[in-house]
Amino acid sequence: MEHHPLILSAKDVNIQFDLRGKVLHAIRGIDLDLYQGEVLAIVGESGSGKSVFTKSFMGLLDANGSITSGTIDYYGMADGKPLRLSDLRTEKDWLRVRGREIAMVMQDLDGVFSEYKDKPLLSLACTPRGVQLVNDYMEEKGFVQVAQWVPEMDKRDGLKIEAMPCYVFRNYEYPQNYLQRSRKEREDLLLDTRLALRALLEEGNNGFVYSFWPDVLTLKEIGDPADIAAYFRLWNDDGRLTARNIVTQCRQNTNYDIVRYAAHPFFLQGYTLCANGENTFFTKNKEFQKSLHRGYIGFESDSQNFLYTLHYVLHELQWPIKYYKHVITPLPFVEAERRDDRKVLSLIRESLAHLEINGPNSIIGLLPDGRMITCCDSKKLRPVVVGGDDSMVAVASEVCGLNAILPDRDPAGDIYPNEREMVVIDNDLAVRRWNQ
Repeated sequence: MEHHPLILSAKDVNIQFDLRGKVLHAIRGIDLDLYQGEVLAIVGESGSGKSVFTKSFMGLLDANGSITSGTIDYYGMADGKPLRLSDLRTEKDWLRVRGREIAMVMQDLDGVFSEYKDKPLLSLACTPRGVQLVNDYMEEKGFVQVAQWVPEMDKRDGLKIEAMPCYVFRNYEYPQNYLQRSRKEREDLLLDTRLALRALLEEGNNGFVYSFWPDVLTLKEIGDPADIAAYFRLWNDDGRLTARNIVTQCRQNTNYDIVRYAAHPFFLQGYTLCANGENTFFTKNKEFQKSLHRGYIGFESDSQNFLYTLHYVLHELQWPIKYYKHVITPLPFVEAERRDDRKVLSLIRESLAHLEINGPNSIIGLLPDGRMITCCDSKKLRPVVVGGDDSMVAVASEVCGLNAILPDRDPAGDIYPNEREMVVIDNDLAVRRWNQ
């Protein structure tokens, strides 16, 4: 049989975990060859080590786990040389392999935007023609620019980034006839404006509009995450670009042709969300959501389903946050029937059955009032962890992310929510846990 080029090869891999003084041998002598353009299914019963094995390809084993013998070689590097993944030890080493895209939503801004918190902030990446189209549209609709931040790019050679020609971060004053309008009317105006600009730029492939909302900045770009940060000088602690709340994700993706809109997190009318995992109910969710709200568009990623459902439950239906969990991961029928609120739960499931998710997902969200939330689906196959210190609380889809953000925290205080929990982080950093 003729194979395509080899992309990944694992030979005699052994992985073990140290558990309270004992050693757990999770993987014993596994071999695997994966070829470019082919699909390989790893099948096994629950607990057989499928996830542990594949996490070792990306350096995502828990801190108490390690590859004790064997080799894992990756043949997909840009220079064509094989890279021995089993020898990588630090996060810096793994950044060479993992991310090929970064996106972030910043809310409650400071720095250069501190004086314009009530003014809608437009975030987009586009061509020079796109800038002119946006200028003409905003002027025609009566928006007046009051501030602008232009990133000072680091354009040194060697940075791996598929940069757009122009980046626009502008604050506007509302049109004169909207200055005395209601909050809902202003929110509708901002949504309709963003949708109109998106359609305008898509027509000639002239750019991407990510958000148009007060006190919110969105940046999405394709390339190596560390290089993207260098390009926008995000490593510089100069106080110009800061925020109280930040949701960001570096995708483990080697597809440089990915649509920028697909980069997590996603934003809609004050709600931000990113997710880790796949949703096999994507098509069912999408077709139903398209009928619910004009803002539920795009669907470049199955994770957008979770944002749209969050927006629908809290913004449109104005239900308490706990019902979001009941919508996306309803209790089993037998268990729900034993509850005092069984009639409510039954009505939710009957009316919103097409919003139920299915897949190993962990969800991290930011609400318009600054609270953050996290929860998992019923399978709890994707870990999520909450940790913090006196000045910060962070949520990460893997503990290695938390270790990078808060290396000096006390890990004994970390919270690993179970599949029935919703965790809410209040603005005073109080962490509340609600059990479904």
